[in-house]
Amino acid sequence: MHEQRMARLRERMTATGTDLVVVGPSSHLVWLAGMSPHGDERPVLLIVSKDHAGFLMPSLNADSQRPFTKLPFYTWADADGPDAALAKLLTDSGADRPGLKIALDETMRADFTLLVIDALPGAKRGFLNDTVGYLRARKDDAEYALLKMNAVLNDGAMRAGFAALKEGITELEVGQAIRDYYIANGAKPEFVSVCFGENGAFPHHHTGDRKLKRNEAVLIDIGGRKDGYPSDMTRVGIFGETPAGFDEVHGVLERAVQAAVDAAKPGVAAKEVDKAARDVITAAGYGEFFLHRTGHGLGIDIHEPPYITGTSETILEEGNVFSIEPGIYLQGKFGLRLEEIVIVRGNRAEVLSELPRSAFVVK
Repeated sequence: MHEQRMARLRERMTATGTDLVVVGPSSHLVWLAGMSPHGDERPVLLIVSKDHAGFLMPSLNADSQRPFTKLPFYTWADADGPDAALAKLLTDSGADRPGLKIALDETMRADFTLLVIDALPGAKRGFLNDTVGYLRARKDDAEYALLKMNAVLNDGAMRAGFAALKEGITELEVGQAIRDYYIANGAKPEFVSVCFGENGAFPHHHTGDRKLKRNEAVLIDIGGRKDGYPSDMTRVGIFGETPAGFDEVHGVLERAVQAAVDAAKPGVAAKEVDKAARDVITAAGYGEFFLHRTGHGLGIDIHEPPYITGTSETILEEGNVFSIEPGIYLQGKFGLRLEEIVIVRGNRAEVLSELPRSAFVVK
């Protein structure tokens, strides 16, 4: 798989006129090479040209990383520093020619980046969005299978969260029930946001000691990770009787999600998906209460391209995976958000979750 990804990267480098790709210890490296070297201040770099690839690797890490790759290591010891090893790697990669165009990992440490810039002062520099980032945004069948599996597992975690609701329970205790479900099913909890009543009106509420009262709205936004890929989903519910206005807002959001799902097709600009959701909410009179973008990409990272914003000109392509998560936040009352993860497949957006978006009702 990783050899295939390296071949695809080189095809993309040719298409974009990129001579050198420099990747640090990051999710880009996990995707491209299946490696996650120990991350500290010692520079670790994968450098790829059209006919060579190798790792700048601290000697301390070489033995532990050798089983994961056949690519050559250019090792360096603490006593010597990385400069000579990097110079040799760059020479072997053909980086000594003029007019070099390089793509740098935008997520790696700044001192790693400066190390490469200082070694190649005349190069034209950019980031990985047109190369590794572009390829990562188009999920293959293996990635689809892992994301689908995680989405269905997340359905169970969400059910476990709402099943835990009872009068007087805290947000943290519900969150623990969700974490326990992930762990019992071989997944790692990535994030758990449980919001009771008025706390749902804060889009990034931090789960706390707030106790559940009767006749309140509940918002749960959760994600876990299994076999290297994550999940992400938001659902809402009611404990006791339905708060005033809940059904209306929930209905608006359901229509907004469906409009965005229907709009998400190959060849459509990401901003059009955002517009589809936003237009529904604005027409219902809640436009000022939709406080964020409609979605974000999902892959190895929980937030990655493509981003579904009102200004994004990104054209959706087969294999793009992203969230659709419109929300309406009414301060002092409640906030509701419905979130799906979709993949562009064929001529439509396929929802990965199998959990209905109807509100959970716990009496």
